[in-house]
Amino acid sequence: MADDGQKVRMVKCVKLGRELPGLDRPPWKGEIGKRIYESVSKDAWRMWVDHSKMLLNEFHLNPLDPKAQQIMEEQMEQFFFGEGSKLPEGYVAPKH
Repeated sequence: MADDGQKVRMVKCVKLGRELPGLDRPPWKGEIGKRIYESVSKDAWRMWVDHSKMLLNEFHLNPLDPKAQQIMEEQMEQFFFGEGSKLPEGYVAPKH
């Protein structure tokens, strides 16, 4: 296995409760992006990305709209640092 000199940055993941590889860079602007970079693993971020797609679709949010970005920041805060992001009223998970 080639060693390219890059060490994997490990974080104590707040979402999954264990030491895991961290993100390569802050995934969001501002303070929340910095907090996520410091304490959320790549695995937990992938969970959020899936969850955020559902939120965008269910709430009909435009990711470029500043109001939508604020809602997503609040949801991120809950998902990683709060009690978990709330599902939209009446949301039914798709059956696979």
